Amino acid sequence: MSKATWRYFDWVLLLVVVALIVLGEAMIYSGYEAAFAGSHTLWENTVFRQGVFAVAGIVVFFIMAAIDYHLWQIMYRWIYIAILLMLGLTLAFGETSFGATSWLPGELFGIQPSELCKILVILVTAKLLGLEKEELESPLPFILSAAAILPPAALIYAQSDFGTALMVMATWAGMVFLSGVRWRHVLILPIVGTVAAPVIWFRMKDYMRDRVLMFLIPGYDPSGASYNITQALISIGSGGWWGKGYRQGTQSQLLFLRVRHTDFIFSVLAEEFGFVGAILTLALFAILILRLLRIARLARDNYGQLVVAGVVTMILVQTVINLGMNANLLPVTGLPLPLVSYGGSSLMSTLIALGLAQSVILRHKESDNVLL
Repeated sequence: MSKATWRYFDWVLLLVVVALIVLGEAMIYSGYEAAFAGSHTLWENTVFRQGVFAVAGIVVFFIMAAIDYHLWQIMYRWIYIAILLMLGLTLAFGETSFGATSWLPGELFGIQPSELCKILVILVTAKLLGLEKEELESPLPFILSAAAILPPAALIYAQSDFGTALMVMATWAGMVFLSGVRWRHVLILPIVGTVAAPVIWFRMKDYMRDRVLMFLIPGYDPSGASYNITQALISIGSGGWWGKGYRQGTQSQLLFLRVRHTDFIFSVLAEEFGFVGAILTLALFAILILRLLRIARLARDNYGQLVVAGVVTMILVQTVINLGMNANLLPVTGLPLPLVSYGGSSLMSTLIALGLAQSVILRHKESDNVLL
């Protein structure tokens, strides 16, 4: 890779990513340290751990940018097999946390293969659907992509991780829509969804059904399960225009709001920095999405374009779901806010995806002599 290639590097994208990570570190400190300051070792400190993952993630981000993204087009079968094996091992030997068996234990930190599966969806779907329009006239690419995505999604769902399984399917569906697959093929999805919905509903864990019912039926509140949603709404509403000040929020600092540093970190931010802080945070995400859309537009081939489309879909859907559950506009799914919420696996997978996007923009003006 020549030095000249790096002149196409999207520095605005990187600056926005760093800004969101720094914002996340600040809110993790505010939300988590309120309850656990001084009560653990350095490695157990969430701010320190997130910082370590952030530095490692930025390094991986640059490595992914430096590698020609066409290499993954060649290796996608091996990546697919490796992720399926990891998901199977997780289901058999994984650790259970918050009701989901999603972690492979490690001496210093665990690995969450389901997060890496998001990248799998992007690479495999881009390989199978990143074709010329004439080739998409056949239903075969659509059927193959669906057949490839169902096994990992089913394994993740079997781990009782409904939120991540939903993300995997949503990312695939978004890429199918953006790839140019014919509508007559896509119409199969509503039919399959209608048939599968009752099966999925009755196979859900009780707490999953309760979350959906709490959203659909006002007043449905088994064992006070809607407590945290109520506290999140109080946090967001009490922030006003300018907020109560950093580490001055009552709901977070007095521990009324739970899982402050992960699922409901946006509620902490809205309480402490108010409407203005929330809007500025949304503006950062909007810039991030716009920069990714620019990369997709400039991509030199269908495969690269669809890879970036997958990254856009993954980040956008996860952001909307997280913000929606904080505002009680969507059911609680346990999905973190990308780049902001605490979670090493989530942060790493997002930075890997963004590194893929940078790899595409770095090579958008190269000759046709690429790795194939």
